[in-house]
This record gives sequence, structure tokens and C-alpha cells, in this order.
Amino acid sequence: MYNTPRQKRVAAIHDISCFGRCSLTVALPIISAAGIETSVIPTAVLSTHTGGFTGYTYRDLTGDIRPIAEHWKSLNLTFDSIYTGFLGSFEQLDIVSEFFTAFKTDKTFIMVDPVMADNGQLYKIFTPEFAAGMTKLCTKADIIVPNLTEAAFMLGEPYNPGPYTTDYIESTLKKLHQLGPKKIVLTGVTFDDKLLGAATFDGITGQIDYAFSERVEGYYHGTGDVFGSALLAAILRGFDLNQSAQIAVDFTVESIKRTHAAGTDIRFGVNFEESIPNFLKALNS
Repeated sequence: MYNTPRQKRVAAIHDISCFGRCSLTVALPIISAAGIETSVIPTAVLSTHTGGFTGYTYRDLTGDIRPIAEHWKSLNLTFDSIYTGFLGSFEQLDIVSEFFTAFKTDKTFIMVDPVMADNGQLYKIFTPEFAAGMTKLCTKADIIVPNLTEAAFMLGEPYNPGPYTTDYIESTLKKLHQLGPKKIVLTGVTFDDKLLGAATFDGITGQIDYAFSERVEGYYHGTGDVFGSALLAAILRGFDLNQSAQIAVDFTVESIKRTHAAGTDIRFGVNFEESIPNFLKALNS
């Protein structure tokens, strides 16, 4: 006889890259491995992700999102969390905002990863107007997970390449909180050349914390999705914001180290699959 609590359920709204570990290809296995039911709404299907690949196929699924949501609503489905990542158009921003309104309850928390920029630049398909639209969507979130480039665009400030000071990071966290989200997890935070990780701000308590691990040189695609998915899973498993960030940092860095040691093409994403056992140990500790 199993004596377990009600299984939690997430609605994950991201694109699918058929090859190259990112977005739903990452979110679905990581969140599911944590014992959380994961329902998905794909925003687009690509043959590969766009980072470093050329000639990829892209199928826009904007027209499918509302019918999926309407069918789910007819089934009276509810979700413990709604988790969004890459959104490909202004229309998708509006549709996802409608989804939040339709499915948000007092027991649902919304987590938005405002995927749109890195290394000081917007991704090629996005404009400053899209960044403003993504910022508006983030005002409806309970938790946002921007990197420092995305934070700069959201705040209308010049990008700071770092290294950073605690004053700069904590000021950025507080300004992001003023946009509307209750909690902030800021990624890509570093104060030296040895450690890299995230800063967390709980706007309800005012608590600021840091989650660091050893820096691994190089840029690895999909690590933001690995981090965000692990963060969400840990929160749903009952860990507080900073504990969840540390679990996510450790999982992501272990996956990067494994990939680095194997010499795998960085375009292919990181080997998170073989890091899942340690991730689950952390969740069960």
C-alpha cells in the first residue's frame, strides 16, 4: 500500500528542440524525474535549437496554444505551477498571459524564465519591443528567473558584463522585484573568477541569499533550462527559494563538468541525464 501525498502537477510552456538539450527536451525529464506530473504546451518545434546550428527547421505552434488551453479548461484541470520559457512572438506573450488568468488559483505559482538574451545581446529573433512585452508578462509571475542580460533589458539599463559587486546584484534584485514578481532568482552571478551561481530575493521577507558552485570555463547551451527546471522541481518538493537555487546550481554544474570532461560538442547541451541520480538524492535529503 502506497501512502504518498497528492502528486503535484506543472504546466510547462516552452518550445521543443528535437535535437540539442534545452527547453521542453530538458524540462519534461527533469521535472518528471522529481516525481511531479508535467503537462506540456509546445510553443514551436525546431529540428535543433538555434544556438550554433544553421539550417534548422522551425514550426510555429502559436495557433495550437489557445485550443489546448480551452480543452484543458473544459476538463477542469488545475496546476500547482505554470512554468514558461521561450516564447516566439508578441502573440504568444498575449496568449500565455491569458493562460495565466485562466488557470491561476491561490494554490498556483507562476514561474517565468524570460528567455530572450544572453552575453549582453538580445537573441537575433527578438527586438527591444519584445523585451518590453516579456517584462510585462513577468509582472504576472510569482517567480522570475532572468540572467543578468535579461535583467538589464527588463530594467532598461546598460548591460554590465561583471565581475559584479554585492551592491549591484542586490540593487538589481530589488528593482526587478519592483516590477511585480514576488521572488527573483538572478542567474550568472559572480564576484570573482572562481565561483558562479545565482542570487535569490524573497520580496515577502526581504531575504537575499546566494547559491554558488565552482565555475567551469566555456558556454554551454541549455544550462538555463536545466537550472530553471531543477529550481522549479525543488520548490515543488518543499525546499525554500535559496535551498532550491543551490540544488539547481549543483545539478547544473555537475552536468556541465560531466559534459566538459567528455569533450562533447557544446552545441549539443549538457549531460544532465547522468546527473539525475545525485539531483534526486538532494531532493530526498
